[in-house]
Amino acid sequence: MVWPFLAAGFLAACAPQVAPSGSESRSPALKETVFETSDGLALPVRKWVPQGEPEAVVLAVHGFNDYSKSYDIVPDAPGVGPVLAAQGFAVFAYDQRGFGAAPHAGLWPGEDQMIGDFSDFARQLRALYPTQPLYAVGVSMGGAVIIAAMTSGDAPPVDAVALVAPAVWGDETMPLPYRTALWFGAHTMPWATPTAEGLGRMASDNIEMLRDNGTDPLFIKETRIDSIYGLSKLMNRAQDKVPELSVPTLYLYGANDEVIPKDATIVALDQFLDGSPGRRFGFYEQGWHMMLRDLQADIVIQDIASYFKDREQALPSGVEVDALTRLKAHEN
Repeated sequence: MVWPFLAAGFLAACAPQVAPSGSESRSPALKETVFETSDGLALPVRKWVPQGEPEAVVLAVHGFNDYSKSYDIVPDAPGVGPVLAAQGFAVFAYDQRGFGAAPHAGLWPGEDQMIGDFSDFARQLRALYPTQPLYAVGVSMGGAVIIAAMTSGDAPPVDAVALVAPAVWGDETMPLPYRTALWFGAHTMPWATPTAEGLGRMASDNIEMLRDNGTDPLFIKETRIDSIYGLSKLMNRAQDKVPELSVPTLYLYGANDEVIPKDATIVALDQFLDGSPGRRFGFYEQGWHMMLRDLQADIVIQDIASYFKDREQALPSGVEVDALTRLKAHEN
């Protein structure tokens, strides 16, 4: 019979596309405005540095379809980079490959490449600031990248991390119809860009910021289905690996998050908060998914700053009190 071979050929021809790697093999390098990857790609970099020698260094990783601008001042939000720099931190954020002004925007870059870029960037910062503590902040997909990197066999030299609504929606909690539709779409029409219109989901209560994203040409608004499929694999990896985090970690989540489901977050947290030292969780009753750009963003940013300054001190907002119990009360 011929048709099985034709079908196999069709699926192979329509396999999920991954952005091509660079054509070089070299040592990574941090320049003034770009991070040069080990395969020769130039990833745009934003930085906010204090006057004089910084007290600590922060590597900030953005979320899906977003880019490094998410850590800058945006409408009705003060910006993680400027706020932390004013408190003595040197903050670096970069456009991950496939996003923002980085090469191959709109194509999924591959989770191993993203993990490698984060790890290489962290090592460059460690070399540049050998005596200062090195921290990392990751939002949503950025949090998943950090989880995967810090639980890999070659974890970078990061002293503590803050995960903001990390993308931990894996196979254990993603409904089978969703996973099936993603696989089928990514392997039959990977170029398709399904919309989220009609789902009624909000990412933040900061409407002006959302409108700004909507007019920003670097913020991806039409997402290829194979990119969503690639993200799902990264999220599954993050959910599996979050219990293995050995670096001190602050995990933050908001009651109004409509992007990363509560049941997936609870599964991750039940394993994360297993009594291991150095693991903390804060739950914001007014928080949405984009907590670092919500209308209460300054509260969240100050909590992160406080945590990085003193990991033994309670967060100033008090969001750690009965955090998991309060989250579970919101699940129903």
